[in-house]
Amino acid sequence: MYIPIFILVSTRAVLMSLRLWRMTVLCLLAACAAAPVNGAFEQEAGGASTVAVETTKGTFAFTTFPNDAPVTVAHVLVLVRARFYDGQRVHRALPGFVVQFGDPQTRDLDKRDLWGRGRAAASGKAIGAAEITKKRSHKKGAVAMAHMGDPAKADSQIYVTLEDRPDLDGRYAVFGQVIEGDEVPATLQVGDIITRVYVRP
Repeated sequence: MYIPIFILVSTRAVLMSLRLWRMTVLCLLAACAAAPVNGAFEQEAGGASTVAVETTKGTFAFTTFPNDAPVTVAHVLVLVRARFYDGQRVHRALPGFVVQFGDPQTRDLDKRDLWGRGRAAASGKAIGAAEITKKRSHKKGAVAMAHMGDPAKADSQIYVTLEDRPDLDGRYAVFGQVIEGDEVPATLQVGDIITRVYVRP
């Protein structure tokens, strides 16, 4: 039986198209399987994020270390994008040591005696990992997570070291480093407002 040549060519073209389509689908599925499930980890592939902290005393910015503290960085970025830190106040400021914020209670001046303490002094969801590494030390401008004794239970309270503090190494997870406005943290005092915290595009 005679089969027109254009039918044979069309059939081959369809088969090749189907094969290409199948390969494309398989590649896409493989890429999805390799990608992190939680979108908060997107910065791991794209590199470090820069977080800007606007205060009543000026603005400083820090870079993050997603390769060394991926869970911590993802946790903080989720809070930042949810505007968790906006409007909070500094609740700890010790010259030559650290400046600290991240307690939602600080928005209420009537709760000043409770600032920085208790379960209400956090977002309510601990990081769940203690990403402490010798690679990231507490040099001046280090950005790390405060906790009440268990690094894995750190939540939302962040501190910035005002001087080199090797005494803190091995006890707290350093997940970032101040890269701009490094003079600002030292000027902050208890009660100063964190007006806005955001991830720079």
